Amino acid sequence: MARTFNDDWRRLRTELGKVIVGHEDIIDGVLTSLFAGGHVLLEGVPGLGKTLLVRSLSEALTLDFSRIQFTPDLMPADVTGTTVVEEDDQGRRFVFRPGPVFAQIVLADEINRATPKTQSSMLEAMQEHSVTVGGETRQLGPPFLVMATQNPIEQEGTYPLPEAQLDRFFFKLMVGYSSRDELCEILERTTAATQASIEPVLDAETILAYQRDVRSVSIPPPIRSDMASLVLATHPGREFTPPRVDRYVRLGASPRAGQTISLASKVAALREGRSEVNAEDLRSSVLPAMRHRLVLNFEAQADGVTSDDLLTDILETVPLQGAGVAAS
Repeated sequence: MARTFNDDWRRLRTELGKVIVGHEDIIDGVLTSLFAGGHVLLEGVPGLGKTLLVRSLSEALTLDFSRIQFTPDLMPADVTGTTVVEEDDQGRRFVFRPGPVFAQIVLADEINRATPKTQSSMLEAMQEHSVTVGGETRQLGPPFLVMATQNPIEQEGTYPLPEAQLDRFFFKLMVGYSSRDELCEILERTTAATQASIEPVLDAETILAYQRDVRSVSIPPPIRSDMASLVLATHPGREFTPPRVDRYVRLGASPRAGQTISLASKVAALREGRSEVNAEDLRSSVLPAMRHRLVLNFEAQADGVTSDDLLTDILETVPLQGAGVAAS
């Protein structure tokens, strides 16, 4: 019997579950980004398994993998590569030595520990899937996925990511603490004599085929209208903008947020074996797609109001036309 998208999704989750305890919502968010062709930002305090999750995913996929440890002294050329002069029997010549960004899965570990100049070296790669060095543009092979981890910006020695770079991330996923039972399981697994091994599940060709399948999922006009309404509701002064958004938001989400919600909703529908998005697919995609795309003002920080709080207000108050759209 032919494998389905849902079959391979479950197989990937099973392999990751050999190493990652709990965090099912984080795993689903990462896989959604993978099949939608987007990048992921994982935020959480050190020691919660963010890096382990990325490494485990690379083992479950037969893709080229590289890791970049971002530090304050990291230079852009350390990421993208550089042109050097080599000398042989034919004389001197310029040779490009590619940096670690030339891979299919790139782990940008603790990305907010690097300076803004180095952080910006990832912008072209994330948006255009190419790198320009020495006036020559080189393409990055598909699929290309950046998975970045960062510590909360309140910690010392970090540089907040600029809005332009945050907008390049498909999802921002918040990695929280484990429960008591999950922590006991982590202690058992990580201190045992043997460690679980992850078997490869998917190759590049299959991933690219699933990415095409995702884009073939249809969105009914009422659902598409709802997506636009939710994005516009993050902008102060709009018709359905909640009062707290008017009060606390300085800049609302960009059109890229709507594109993200659209693709994430399509992945959710395909997981359920449907060819059409419904309202539940839409609602499940809003927070991870937009929490990093709202620029809050100082008053929000002073009052302890988060983007998730405001997006929850939007979901509860904005009238949605597609609530009655039946799943197909």
